[in-house]
Amino acid sequence: MNLDLTTEKVKALADKGQAIGSSIKFAFTSGEGVIFLDGNGDANVVTNEDKEADCIVKISMDDFTDLLGGSLNPMTAFFTGKIKLDGDMGVAMKLGSLFS
Repeated sequence: MNLDLTTEKVKALADKGQAIGSSIKFAFTSGEGVIFLDGNGDANVVTNEDKEADCIVKISMDDFTDLLGGSLNPMTAFFTGKIKLDGDMGVAMKLGSLFS
């Protein structure tokens, strides 16, 4: 999946849930860009802006696609090093309810 399609998928999932009360950035390790989710307002807003976030998730686009598709377990991905986190890990934990 490319960045545009992945961003649209994240927007669709984020629109279904309540605002997460934090911001999170998915930084793709192979240079495809970023997806920024700002849940500090009344709704989750998803863009491709490279802004400061409460939590940064570093992951490959392929692994992120597998995560969204349900074929990669987030905890397994974290403990095997496929996901690296910078910042508030509690923010990353909120994604389970948002993306399930």
